Amino acid sequence: MSGTGDDEEEPRRRRRSGPVTKGGDARASKQLRTRVKTARGRKHSSQLWLNRQLNDPYVAKARQEGYRSRAAYKLTELDDKFGLIRPGMRVADLGAAPGGWAQVALKRGASHVAGVDLLEMAPIPGAILLQMDFTDPDAPAALKRALGGPADLVLSDLAPWTTGHKATDHLRIVALVEAAAYFAMDVLKPGGGFVAKVFQGGASQDVLDALKSRFEKVRHYKPPASRSESAETFLIAQGFRG
Repeated sequence: MSGTGDDEEEPRRRRRSGPVTKGGDARASKQLRTRVKTARGRKHSSQLWLNRQLNDPYVAKARQEGYRSRAAYKLTELDDKFGLIRPGMRVADLGAAPGGWAQVALKRGASHVAGVDLLEMAPIPGAILLQMDFTDPDAPAALKRALGGPADLVLSDLAPWTTGHKATDHLRIVALVEAAAYFAMDVLKPGGGFVAKVFQGGASQDVLDALKSRFEKVRHYKPPASRSESAETFLIAQGFRG
């Protein structure tokens, strides 16, 4: 499974097949939109996605501040609200590509980050990045080795490779959240935290009940950087009881 870095990234969504600022002046903005609108050989959905990216303040801010995706600000806002990341932490990053969450975790004091994604990622100093499908039976053990010890925080930006068949895609969403949650409960040290991207209906009651029995607090939150039209929200579990 892959972390899209942004669940709304249309080009990646078209490739999926397995389980698992408004910046610049008005003239420049208008010129960009015109070019996208009239681009030959590009599907209408791709044109809409490109237009949105060109006019997204988080996309512009990510470029200015050196983050690999706008999704970095989702974790930044989650951390600002819930105090997830502390100096010296050991962090697991599931669905890590393109690396924005790993960048944020390291910038905010994590001493070690181990990430996994099916997509290839450019190196990040301070992080071990594995190119593997997290649903592969060997992936959890490989990620544990890369962590080098119990985790303080498990982050999951995993997203299913959609088929367009709602019932099938729903099952894949639920399966990913479940896999991430049970991995977290296996590797976290007492007091640790777990954050996972979920979609509408993305966490089964069994998983929620398991998390509530093992963590002091479990809640959902949609950060401002998550687009209002997106079905995503984030599950935050803190105070792992071990």
